[in-house]
Amino acid sequence: MKTIINIKADKDVKEQAQITARELGLPLSTLINAYLKQFIRTKEVYLSSAPRMTTALKKIIEQAQRDLAMGNNMSPPFESGKKMDDYLDSASL
Repeated sequence: MKTIINIKADKDVKEQAQITARELGLPLSTLINAYLKQFIRTKEVYLSSAPRMTTALKKIIEQAQRDLAMGNNMSPPFESGKKMDDYLDSASL
């Protein structure tokens, strides 16, 4: 059985949400239903502006992990800010 929920939303928010949902290949109502079901199940409200892992970021992190394991692109530890500045000034970037 279906029912209708009327909510007030800023016009721009609704339009941007519809565009984003369409980009994901989903109707906005499907996303809202999924969110409501999650809310019921977890009894939690999850709001985040934290960035999510992207393919590009994952590749950068993987490369950094390889560099760390091989000792590539690593600077020595510094005893002071001055020694760090001197090292960076002498490095050919």
